[in-house]
Amino acid sequence: MLDDSDDLPGDDIHPLFHGAPKSTEFRKLRKRLVQQVREATEAFGMIRPGDKWLVCLSGGKDSYTLLAVLHELKWRGLLPVELLACNLDQGQPGFPATVLPEFLTRMGVPHRIEYQDTYSIVVDKVPQGRTYCSLCSRLRRGNLYRIAREEGCTSVVLGHHRDDMLETFFMNLFHGGRLATMPPKLVNEDGDLTVLRPLAFVAEADCEKFARAMDYPVIPCDLCGSQDGLQRMQVKALLDEWEKRTPGRRNVMFKALMNVRPSHLVDPRLFDFIGLWPEAPGASAADAENSNEIPRLR
Repeated sequence: MLDDSDDLPGDDIHPLFHGAPKSTEFRKLRKRLVQQVREATEAFGMIRPGDKWLVCLSGGKDSYTLLAVLHELKWRGLLPVELLACNLDQGQPGFPATVLPEFLTRMGVPHRIEYQDTYSIVVDKVPQGRTYCSLCSRLRRGNLYRIAREEGCTSVVLGHHRDDMLETFFMNLFHGGRLATMPPKLVNEDGDLTVLRPLAFVAEADCEKFARAMDYPVIPCDLCGSQDGLQRMQVKALLDEWEKRTPGRRNVMFKALMNVRPSHLVDPRLFDFIGLWPEAPGASAADAENSNEIPRLR
């Protein structure tokens, strides 16, 4: 956690922060983002010195925020890993293909731009009226894993923030019949890459404020945004309404994801309800242990 000695200096320390506003409000925002990302990397054990991270950029406000904060932490000596920015151009019509490479070159950020026309595959395979997100994300993920291996990266780093994780939790709750969300850290199915989400503690509103204040060239995702009735948009609207009625509600709900009590849920795989009985008066510890054994099926 940043202490008083970690106050951000007045001068820009990386080209990604050139032209940063000098206002007190922005300095607080910048410091909050750095602190929250540092807290997440420490809380979930994301950092192994000497690793190489593939930092995935969509060109949206969240990925710009991720890129800037990670480079600030590295500049300050708090992130001892190598960073390689990567954008996967998926062939969406009208996608401004020159924006990110020009920006990254101007900022002096090591990067790789990969073109793979997954858009045509998605449009061809997904029936009319269905959402593209599931297939699109699978194809994107497969390509990013491949690129990470080709570049010798140990981790794929994504720009999902706190609100993305909350929305995913409620989508699983309402539509998937399970309690689950985007984990801040996971190992892929092949077991050779780690997927990291350093913005896990960061609010979407702060990403919006930061990217707008820095005037980064944000690229909207028209592929998904052009479709009405997406489950995620419905959940997002619901959370927005709750937040409007009770400010701070999102933060409270996110804290709940970090305060799970299996004994107060109803999943017998997580808690031994069958063996849960009050200890009989005078019973020995061995008797209690034996009484809690779950009989095996033969």
